[in-house]
Amino acid sequence: MEKIDFVIIWVDDRDPEWQKSYEEYSRKEFGDVRSIRFRDWGTLKYWFRGVEQFAPWVNKVFFITCGHYPKWLNLDHPKLKFVKHSDYIPQKYLPTFNANTIELNLHRITDLSEKFVYFNDDTFIINRIRPDRFFKNNLPREIAVLNAPQPSGDTMDHILNNDIAFANKYFSKKTVIKTHPGKWLNWRYGKLLLRTIAFLPYPHFTGFVDPHLPNPFLKDSLCEVWKLEEEILDSTCKSKFRRIDNVNQYVIRYLQLLKGDFIPINPFNTSVVYSYIDDNILVNAIKCLKSQKKPLLCINDGFVSDFENAKDTLCEAFNSILPNKSAFER
Repeated sequence: MEKIDFVIIWVDDRDPEWQKSYEEYSRKEFGDVRSIRFRDWGTLKYWFRGVEQFAPWVNKVFFITCGHYPKWLNLDHPKLKFVKHSDYIPQKYLPTFNANTIELNLHRITDLSEKFVYFNDDTFIINRIRPDRFFKNNLPREIAVLNAPQPSGDTMDHILNNDIAFANKYFSKKTVIKTHPGKWLNWRYGKLLLRTIAFLPYPHFTGFVDPHLPNPFLKDSLCEVWKLEEEILDSTCKSKFRRIDNVNQYVIRYLQLLKGDFIPINPFNTSVVYSYIDDNILVNAIKCLKSQKKPLLCINDGFVSDFENAKDTLCEAFNSILPNKSAFER
């Protein structure tokens, strides 16, 4: 069986030391203290329970934080590797509050397998899942669909534009699709294939469908991106917070897509994504969670009228399908 690791990053926004450091660098960067984007929904233990119950084949789980960790976490679990930012991110980039820095240096982690799946803490495994959902024949399982940017004016729009500029700098759209037609014009993508067809006449890449789901990466791909664009990656990593001149993990994903280093899959056949939770969407997300119809679920933070009540309701739903403590818990 292929050796595949999982990587997950986490922040404890209630940690006083982290808050103090965040406020200090926020003042230096912006002249004031920015609102904290992170808040704990209390669902992390269910992420570990889902891994243990539904993906027992995982080789190692790399849990990454600035140094803090939940008291219930069993650091002695044989599959768990607790990694601090200082263990792998060059000192000149620390401390960092920029997820891009944390992601773009993952290849530096000691003992990380060549094949790994990168999770945010808002993506969960809620039913049995096979290794070939993420990798097959030593290649990532991915969807290659052309898309158009839909800018709303936030920082992420600029970052995505920088990622796409990287793609166009190193790859000819015509050559990429001509070299791997079966990977770009693939029946598995269903109706999404119509997007690629619609954007074929454009001479350059305008964008890609980017599912907000766990991303399968090859460690060699990270190394290659650094060799190609060390200057912009170095500049990104020096940013203590996300900035409009950054790139993010998608440059790794795009490199794999454009080189043809992937096996086609439609990830939405095995996943449900709720990219922004509000009161109504939370109700639907909980129904989806309890039904367990698809093995992967993304529940991204958003606006709810009563956070504590919403948090309790969501945790109760998780507990209904994953009631037993995992060996990752003390």
